[in-house]
Amino acid sequence: MPIYRLARELIFPDPEDADPSGLLAVGGDLSLRRLLLAYSMGIFPWYTDGEPILWWSPDPRLILEPASLNISKSLARTIRKKKFVVTLDRCFEQVIRKCASIPRRHEQGTWIIPDIITAYLRLHHAGFAHSVETWEQGALVGGLYGVSLGAVFFGESMFSERPDASKTALVYLVHMLDAWGIRLIDCQVRTEHLVRMGAREIPRTEFLRRLREALRHPTRRGRWSFPDKVITTAEAPRCTS
Repeated sequence: MPIYRLARELIFPDPEDADPSGLLAVGGDLSLRRLLLAYSMGIFPWYTDGEPILWWSPDPRLILEPASLNISKSLARTIRKKKFVVTLDRCFEQVIRKCASIPRRHEQGTWIIPDIITAYLRLHHAGFAHSVETWEQGALVGGLYGVSLGAVFFGESMFSERPDASKTALVYLVHMLDAWGIRLIDCQVRTEHLVRMGAREIPRTEFLRRLREALRHPTRRGRWSFPDKVITTAEAPRCTS
C-alpha cells in the first residue's frame, strides 16, 4: 500500500487507502484549513519531534457513544461528592501543555510537540477546538481537549494529576455533548482506559459513513460553557498563564 506525499495543494487521498497501520500520508502542513479538511475526512496528524508530519486513518476506529458511557461506582461517588470543579474552554493552552508534559506508560516523549500546540491553539481561537478542565482547590488537576465539527467530537488527549480527574472531565463532556445532540465521539485508537469507560472499535468504513452523516449538522463553533445549573461563575477558578 503506497504512502502518499502531500504537496502544497489542499488535498488528501481517500482515507480507505491507508496502510494496515493506519498511516495514510506524509508532509503538508498544519494550517487551519488543512486540519479542518483532515478531520472532516476522518484523518488526523500524529508524529513526534524530528519526523515529518504523518497523517493517519486507522482501521478499526475507537468511538464512544454517550449511551454506552460506563461510569464505575467509585467514579460515580467522586462525581456525587463534587470533588472537582469542572469548566469548559477556560484554559485550553494549559490543558494541551499539561497533556504534552504528563509521562505516559509505554511511551517515550510526546507527539504533542510545539508545532502541534501552535496548530491546535489556532483551532481553539477559531472556535473549533475545546478543552474541559477539572480543578481541585483552585489548581488545574485534570482535563482533556479535542476538535468539534458538526455532530462529532474528536478527542485528542487527556491528563490527570489526581485519581478520577480526567475521567470526571470526560463524563461531564459526554453528558453535555449528548444534550447538544453530538453522539459520535472519536477516540481514534484503542486504549484500555477508554474501553473500560464504554468505548468500542468499529470498522473504518462504518466510522467514515457515520462521520459523513454527523457533518450534515451545524458546528457548535465558539467558546463553550456549561449552563449555570452545572457550574456557577463564582465556583470557576481563573486561568493563569
